Amino acid sequence: MRMYQLEIPTKIYFGRGIAFQALAEEKVFLNGNVLIVTTGRSLNRLGYVEKLKKELQNLPNVKSVAIYDQISANPQLQEITKAAEEGRENRTDIVVGFGGGSAIDAAKAVAAVIGTGNSVETLFYQHIEPDERTLPVVAIPTTAGTGSELSKAAILSDYEKHKKGGVRGKNLYPKLAIVDSVFTETVPLHITMETGFDVLAHAIESYVSKVASPFTKILSEQVISTAGKALMELEEDIQNKEAREKMSYASMIMGINLGNASTAMPHRLQYPLGAYTKTSHGSGLAAIYPTWIYYEYTVNSETIRKVLEQLTGKEPTNAEQASGLMKDFLKQLQLPVSIRELGVKENMLSILAEDVSGNLANDPLAETENIIYKIYERAMKE
Repeated sequence: MRMYQLEIPTKIYFGRGIAFQALAEEKVFLNGNVLIVTTGRSLNRLGYVEKLKKELQNLPNVKSVAIYDQISANPQLQEITKAAEEGRENRTDIVVGFGGGSAIDAAKAVAAVIGTGNSVETLFYQHIEPDERTLPVVAIPTTAGTGSELSKAAILSDYEKHKKGGVRGKNLYPKLAIVDSVFTETVPLHITMETGFDVLAHAIESYVSKVASPFTKILSEQVISTAGKALMELEEDIQNKEAREKMSYASMIMGINLGNASTAMPHRLQYPLGAYTKTSHGSGLAAIYPTWIYYEYTVNSETIRKVLEQLTGKEPTNAEQASGLMKDFLKQLQLPVSIRELGVKENMLSILAEDVSGNLANDPLAETENIIYKIYERAMKE
């Protein structure tokens, strides 16, 4: 009999309006010098960053709170270096990632750089797993998308070299995740749809993954149905608080799947796409998905039929229908359905295909000849 395991080392607080209560509950753990890593901008404008700083300063064992708020939508290596320099000056003991997946991924990378003494370039390009010296991370997501609050990866970019990839390892799991959907309620519609589709992509890809377990499949099935409906509800009414909370929950539990079943080919294909076009992760995934679904159906039809029946209520009978159902769903969310919409030109296809890296073996499509180029090529024509 095959043996399964499920790893969830992060302590979780979940609920609407619970964030600062949760911080107070952790007054013993939260101690010393704290560095908040955030994307700033809207969070600063809404007063959330300053509010978080004050709440941390009020805790009895916190000595100081510093803020680094220059993280971009796709965290850059040089941003990690600068944040780590600030953290060292502050003699940081704990790193708080406050924002979307970008801020949380950046916080993990900063914690690894400060704690281990390695440069971010070394960790990124030499694929070194951060050791136990990595500083503890507290993750407070403000979008529902990446599930980074429960994952062991930090996705980073080097735009100068057109590279996007991950620093990974068990020591990057946040020690504490505080998931409060209140923070997501001011996120604009287009970002809500982009990040929300990332949640669905995690669910679908961890469902088809060759290393999926009965545990992760149950979570995937729940999210495919729940998140699909919640996104449609938010597309109709962006103020729907119940749908926001559902998406925060879905994003969080897909973080569990990322650490236990991982993703499949679309995530690997999005990384060079995002690095070259400087487009968001969610929009890049959406642009690839109708084509990936087409090819995935050819080798894994039963699973894809189940996915699309759960997502759309319709069951395709061939690859074209499967691709069409996914395309129609994405159009309802006002997301791109081809990489041409992201600015990709024909002469870029070979370059993109050559830059795809990482573990593709999770995907049943991995053994199909020339599949990476085929996906990019068809995704131009959707």
